[in-house]
Amino acid sequence: MSPSSYYVGVDVGTGSVRAAVIDSAGAILGLSEKPISRTELKENFITQSSTEIWEGICYTVKTAVAESHIDPSLVLGIGLDATCSLVSIKEANDEPMAVGPDFSNDLENIILWMDHRAEEEVAMINKTGDVSLKYVGGGFSIEMEIVKMTWLKNHMPADASGKSLFSKCKFYDLADYLTHKATGKETRTFCSCVCKQGMVPQGVSPDRNGWSKEFLTRIGVPELAEDNFRRLGGLPGVTGEYATTGETIGPLTKEAADQLGLTTKCYVGAGVIDAYAGWVGTVAANTEVPIPSLLEQDATKTGLNKAAGRLAAIAGTSTCHICIDDHAIFVPGVWGPYRDALGKGYWCAEGGQSCTGALLAHVLSTHPAYAELEAASEGAGVSKFDFLNSKLETLKKTRGERSVVALAKNLFFYGDFHGNRSPIADPHMKASIIGQSMDVSLDSLAIEYLGACEFIAQQTRQIVERMEESGYKIQAIYMSGGQCRNGLLMRLLADCTGLPIVIPRYIDASVVFGAAMLGAVAAEDAIRLEGLNGVSAKKEEGNSERLWRIMVQMSGVGKVIFPRSEADPDRKLLSTKYKIFLDQIRTQQEYRGLVAETEGAIKKYLSI
Repeated sequence: MSPSSYYVGVDVGTGSVRAAVIDSAGAILGLSEKPISRTELKENFITQSSTEIWEGICYTVKTAVAESHIDPSLVLGIGLDATCSLVSIKEANDEPMAVGPDFSNDLENIILWMDHRAEEEVAMINKTGDVSLKYVGGGFSIEMEIVKMTWLKNHMPADASGKSLFSKCKFYDLADYLTHKATGKETRTFCSCVCKQGMVPQGVSPDRNGWSKEFLTRIGVPELAEDNFRRLGGLPGVTGEYATTGETIGPLTKEAADQLGLTTKCYVGAGVIDAYAGWVGTVAANTEVPIPSLLEQDATKTGLNKAAGRLAAIAGTSTCHICIDDHAIFVPGVWGPYRDALGKGYWCAEGGQSCTGALLAHVLSTHPAYAELEAASEGAGVSKFDFLNSKLETLKKTRGERSVVALAKNLFFYGDFHGNRSPIADPHMKASIIGQSMDVSLDSLAIEYLGACEFIAQQTRQIVERMEESGYKIQAIYMSGGQCRNGLLMRLLADCTGLPIVIPRYIDASVVFGAAMLGAVAAEDAIRLEGLNGVSAKKEEGNSERLWRIMVQMSGVGKVIFPRSEADPDRKLLSTKYKIFLDQIRTQQEYRGLVAETEGAIKKYLSI
C-alpha cells in the first residue's frame, strides 16, 4: 500500500450522508456531512429518494477531498455503505419507481429500513416454514427487504395498459444500488442479499442454490424468480455476480468519476450495510490496556478468526450487534447465521435494538422539562446528555444515595417503543414504565433518562446472553457512534453485560471510517487482480486475510471500560433489575394474549 495513496468512504445513514478521506495509515484527512430528508405521508410508511442520496454523496465526496488538500487522482479506492433500505428502480431505463403509500412521486423510491408497513406480509412469510427462516434467527423481521418487496407486489397499482408496476421493477439494497450507480455493474453483495433479502448461499442448505423459486412463489412474488432471478441480480455464478466484503466490484465509470470529482483509476469495493461497515471500522482495534481473554485468543488464531468473540455494537438511531465465527451458530431471535456477509466462508450473527439513540431523544423531547433542559445545557455549554449526567451526580448527593444507579432503583423502564428486533423478535412489543410519579421537574427527567440508559444496557445483556447460550464466546463489546461519548451509558453497558467495552479511535466516524477501509481493501484487490502500476500484492494472501490485515493496520488504539466486580453493589442491583426487566417482557406478552383471546371471543359472539 503506497504512502501516497488515499481512500474514500461513504456512509449513508438514516438522516445524513457522510464522506471521509483517509491515508494509508488510517488517519482521517477530510470529513463532510450533508443531511438527507425522509418522508412519512402515513404512519409507518417512511420513504427516501435515491436521487437525493446520490447528489448528497457527490457533494460530500468532493467536499471531503477538497478539505484533505490531496490530488483526487491519488484516491485509489472508495467504499460505500448504507442503511438496509429497499430501492425500487424501473428496469427499462434505470430511473426511480415510486414505493407508496400513494405511488404519486417516483423520486420517493426507497422504503427506509425503519418503515413498518408490512405487518401482514411478514406474518404470512414467517408462517411458511421455509428453510430460509432458519437463517434469519427463526423469522424474518418487518424491517427486511424481502418483506417490503412482498408488500409492493400486493399494493403497487397497474399502469394504463393494466400491467402491474411491480413487474416493471428491479430491486436493490441501497448499498448495492450505490455501487451499481458508481460502476454501472449489476454486481450484488452477499451482505445485502443474504442478510436482508432471503438469499441462502450455495452450499449452505441442500435444497438451496442461492435464490429459491419455490420460496418466492410461496410468498406471492413469483415474478422475482423469472429469467433466473434477473430482477434480484441473477443466479449466483450463472447469470449474476455476487461479492463479499472487501472484494472489488470495478472502477468508477467516467460519469460517476466526474460526478464524484475522482478518476476512473479509483476502484469501488463491494457495498455493505452500514452496521457491517461499523464492524469493519472497530473490531480490529488494539487497546490501551490489554484485554486478557483476547490476548489468549489472538495467540492461537490468525486473520479474521481473531475477530471471533469481538462483538461490534454499532449505535445510532438504532443499535446493531454483529459477531462472526468460522462455523454456523444458530441463535433464536438473532438474525443469521449469515454466510459470506463478512468474509468468504465466515458466518455472522446480527442482533439489534430498534431504537436506542431514538429512544433517548424521545425520552428527552417528550418530557415537560425538555425546554428547561435545553436552556440549562446551552447555558452551561455542554450537551444535554453531559448536563443530565452531571445532574444525576448532584441528585446522588442531595438525596443521599450511594450511587447514580441507585437513584432509579424503583423505576422499571422497558423501552421497546418501536417493537423488538432481538432477541424476542416481536414487532408488537411496546414500552412500559413502572414507578413514575406526577413529578415533571428536571430532576424527574434526569431519572427517567437514567432508566432509558439502563434499559439499553439490560437489553444488550439479553442479546449477549442469548448469543452465548447458543455457542458464541463473547470477550468484549466494540462500540461505535455518538453514544460512546456518554460515560453513564458506557458504564451501564459494562456493568450489565460484565464485558469490557472498547471505545474506538473515531467515535463519531467509525462507520464511514470502516467504509473507507473497504475502499483501501478494494484498491489492493484491484492491484492483485490487474497488477496496477507494476505493484504486486501478496499472492498467497486471501481476501479475508487481506481485509483483517488492513483493518489492524488502520484501526488504531481504543479505550477500554472494564466492568466492576460482581460484588459491587451497583452490579448486584442491576442483576436484580435484569430479572424484573425479563418479567416485564413476559407480562406484556401475557397481557396481549389475554386481550387477544377476549377480542377473539367478542368477534365470534358478534358474528353469531
